[in-house]
Amino acid sequence: MSHSETGPRSTRRPHLLEQQSIEGDRVLTFTEWCALNKIGQRTGRRIIRSGNGPVVTQLSERRIGITIANNRAWQASKARV
Repeated sequence: MSHSETGPRSTRRPHLLEQQSIEGDRVLTFTEWCALNKIGQRTGRRIIRSGNGPVVTQLSERRIGITIANNRAWQASKARV
């Protein structure tokens, strides 16, 4: 068997999945979220207030954020078929 058939790649895949999961847990600040989605902060606040926005994470009494995973899910819900 060659080195590529013995499985070192397969041992890397769980690590990649774990890394993607960790990245999905990363919380974007409200400003970062707006910039990522190319929307203004006023529009971002309106989207969140409407109840049709992504799930929000309360970072402190006055600060909110959105995880990358929640942003992806929200974007997917807006996709047209």
